[in-house]
Amino acid sequence: MKQLLLILTFLGTTLYAVTLDELIQRALDENPTLESLSFRIAANKSNIDLSNQFSNPNISYTQNTIDDAQAMSRKTVTLQQKLPYFGKRDSLKEVAIAQEGVLTENLEQAKVTLVNAIKNQAYTIWERERLYKIICDYEDLTRQNIELFESYTSTQANQHMGIMSAELTLSDLRIQKSVLNAKIYATYANLSYLAAFEVNDIEIKLLVNEMPGRSSLLHGLENNHNLAIKEKEIQKSQALVKTADLNNYPDINILGAYSYRKNFDNYFTFGVGVSLPIYGSEDYQEEEARKLTLSTQSLKEDTKIAITSEFEASYLQMKSAYEIYHIVHDEALPQVEHMFELTSSSIATGGDLFKYIDLLVQKLKLEQQSIIAIANYHKAEVKISALQGEL
Repeated sequence: MKQLLLILTFLGTTLYAVTLDELIQRALDENPTLESLSFRIAANKSNIDLSNQFSNPNISYTQNTIDDAQAMSRKTVTLQQKLPYFGKRDSLKEVAIAQEGVLTENLEQAKVTLVNAIKNQAYTIWERERLYKIICDYEDLTRQNIELFESYTSTQANQHMGIMSAELTLSDLRIQKSVLNAKIYATYANLSYLAAFEVNDIEIKLLVNEMPGRSSLLHGLENNHNLAIKEKEIQKSQALVKTADLNNYPDINILGAYSYRKNFDNYFTFGVGVSLPIYGSEDYQEEEARKLTLSTQSLKEDTKIAITSEFEASYLQMKSAYEIYHIVHDEALPQVEHMFELTSSSIATGGDLFKYIDLLVQKLKLEQQSIIAIANYHKAEVKISALQGEL
C-alpha cells in the first residue's frame, strides 16, 4: 500500500505542475538537513535524561599475599559511589534543556532559510520563463514583419536594409532565448536539490501588490530566529555559569567494603571522601563561563544590527522594484503604445522598418524590466518575511 502511494505521488508530480505551497510543504517534510537537525534534537533529549543520572559506582576486589594464619590476610570487595553536590545535577539538566532550545531555534531558522531559498529559485524560474515567453512572442512578431516588408522589396529597394536590421534583431532574440533556456534548466536543478525531489514544472503567479509600510514590517523583526538563537545561547551560557559556580563545592565519595578472613572474623569498612578544590581550577572555569556569556550577549547585539541592516536593504530593493514596475506600466508603456499608433499607417504601407523594429525593441526591454521588477519585488518581500521568522 505504501509503495502504491509513492508511485501515485510520483506520477502525480509528473502529470501536472506542482504549486509553490505543495513544493514547500514536501521540502519541509523530506529535506535531509532538516531531518538531521530533528535527530539532533531527539538525541539531546537523551542528554537531558542523562544529566540527571548519578555517575556509575566503582567496585573493586583486592587480596594480599599474607598467609591465611595471619590476621592481616584478607580478601576485600569495595563499592564506591560519587554523590554530586546539591544542585549540580539540576544545573546540568538546565544546560541540556537550554541546548535543546538552541537546537530547536536552529531547526526553525533552517526551515525559514530553506523556504526563502525555494521561493527565490521559484521566483527566478517565473522571471526567466516569462522573459523566455515574451522573447518568443517578439520573435514571432519580428518574423511576421520581415515577411510583410519583404513584399515591398521588389518595388522599394531602400527596404532591404531595414529587413537586414530586423534579421539581426531576430538573431539577437534567438541568442537571448538560448541563454535563458540554459538558465531555466539550471534553476530547476537548484530547486530540485532544495526540495529533495525532482521538479520539472511549477505553478506560480506573481503580482505587484500595494507597497506595505516600513514600520509595520519593522515590528515583525522581533520574531527573527537568529535573534532567538542568540537568546537561547545566552540562557545556555548562564546555565553553564551556574554549573561552574557549583563546581567550587566538592562532591562526596562514599565507600563500603567487606573483608573476608579465613581464620578470623570478617568485617565491614565504611568511608567518606571529598575532592579538595585547593588549586583554583574551578574559579578559572567559572570566570571563563562568565566571559563567554558576555561574548554571547555582544553577539546578540551584533545580530540585531545585522538584521536591521538586511531589512533596510531588502525594503529599499522592494520599494525600487515597486517604483520601476509603475514607471514602466503607468508612464513608459503607454507612450510606446501611442508611438505605435502614430506609425501604424506608415507601417501598413511598407514604411520605415527601422523605426518599427526600434519601437519593438524598446517595448521588449520595457516589458523585460517589468518582469524583472515583479520578481525582485517578491524576492525582497520573501527576504523580509525570512527576517521576520515566517515560513
